[in-house]
Amino acid sequence: MFGAVTRAFGAIKVNLAALLGELWMRSLRVRIDAPADFGPGILGCWHRDLLVSFAAFKGRGVHALVSESGDGEFLARAIARMGFRVSRGSDTHGSLNVRHLVQTLKEGGTVGMALDGPRGPALQVKPGTPWLSKVSGRPIWLICPRYGAHFRLKTWDNFVVPLPLSSIDIRIKYFCQEETKKQKE
Repeated sequence: MFGAVTRAFGAIKVNLAALLGELWMRSLRVRIDAPADFGPGILGCWHRDLLVSFAAFKGRGVHALVSESGDGEFLARAIARMGFRVSRGSDTHGSLNVRHLVQTLKEGGTVGMALDGPRGPALQVKPGTPWLSKVSGRPIWLICPRYGAHFRLKTWDNFVVPLPLSSIDIRIKYFCQEETKKQKE
């Protein structure tokens, strides 16, 4: 019985955190600048920019890949409340789940995932997103935010937390992995 009570209390905490996360993301004022040919494909962002990426595409039916971790559980619940379709996994652990996104792309939908995965290293593209683009024939669109008021967490990716009600400008660009490699050199 004690285990059931602990699980129930844990579920309440996760649901409450998801609700607060949803309200936080909905409070952000996001402006998007997209190219004329922007359309269905893969929305790629760096892990540090997940919150603003979800805020920008709320209510658009994007199919998102979210980590199977505890943090991922909170995030999955929050974004599901915001109109996202959620699959759990990553391109390394649970790589079979990446394949579920192919169907969405082939049906003309849009999917979203962190380019550097749930554990990094930061700003280094994992193989799942390029594989998904190749298999589906859909482009990768890079989400490039410019933040207003925010702070960074001391995590592996320097996760960015925009302050509630802050403004964020997002530029969407066609992602080319070769250009990213050149920029790092």
